[in-house]
Amino acid sequence: MGSPQALVQLKRVTKHFPMRKGFFLNRIEYVRAIEGVTLDIRPGETLALVGESGCGKTTLGRLILRLEEPTAGEILFEGENILTYDKTRMRALRKKMQIVFQDPYSSLNPRRKIFNIIGDSLLVQGMKDRTEREARVLDLMRMVGLQAEHLSSYPFQFSGGQRQRIGIARALAFEPKLIICDEPVSALDVSIQAQVLNLLRDLQKQFGLTYLFITHDLKVVYHIADRVAVMYLGKIVELADKRTLFRHPAHPYTQALLSASPIPDPFAKKERILLQGDVPSPIAPPPGCAFHTRCKHAMDACHIETPLLLEREAAHHVACFRESA
Repeated sequence: MGSPQALVQLKRVTKHFPMRKGFFLNRIEYVRAIEGVTLDIRPGETLALVGESGCGKTTLGRLILRLEEPTAGEILFEGENILTYDKTRMRALRKKMQIVFQDPYSSLNPRRKIFNIIGDSLLVQGMKDRTEREARVLDLMRMVGLQAEHLSSYPFQFSGGQRQRIGIARALAFEPKLIICDEPVSALDVSIQAQVLNLLRDLQKQFGLTYLFITHDLKVVYHIADRVAVMYLGKIVELADKRTLFRHPAHPYTQALLSASPIPDPFAKKERILLQGDVPSPIAPPPGCAFHTRCKHAMDACHIETPLLLEREAAHHVACFRESA
């Protein structure tokens, strides 16, 4: 699954968050947020990362940016292990790796004008000349469909869609190669979602951007993604190109996710797969396959062994003992 042409490569990446418990807080347990994820992101593609809330999607994105430090594994960007970088090298690398946050209301400082919100990142990275910064910020505003008169405005004066455009402009400040989009349209109205998604696609074509698109909305995935990685309890359980995954989902969890996605046709019928029970606790995940507690196809091996993410067909990887869907 790894590729020498990959922009980003994750190799057996694991993240455990320590948590103190007990009356004297002297007992330490671990939240196993990410468990041995191996994944690559290719230049110029949109890789969608999907799964239920709490499965580890956002944590994985933060690990790639080193906003969180992994417990184990390697993270390679353009072939170099960035976990060996010191603060100075990471600051330089941040020009190439940016993020668009989920909530356009809380991701912008309400006390700062838009010029400062976008321009301060340029200042931190060494663009000292104010005239140069103003010209760059104006260019970025126009790229995302905003006007020059917006520069002296505050975030509360904008709609949710406009605020997310400001967040995108901030992410574009240094012409990055990779942008982590952490549910960037989930807080927006449906009509505004389409506008922002089309903007992201246009910017990708214009600048050759690579996206890791974190979402739970499968309609959005079908609109924007090239490949899809399905995550369950901190592990990738299926990875395939968009059309293959939507037409021939192989993992029982993927099948259940797709069956829950609504169809915009009141007369269309499809079988709904109802999962029993809740997602197991990441503090004490079950042995074997993490999904076996909710899977109607579970076999004896599922309770004991952990299935590997293997290529079942061309470029279609599945972590399941079942031979076929």
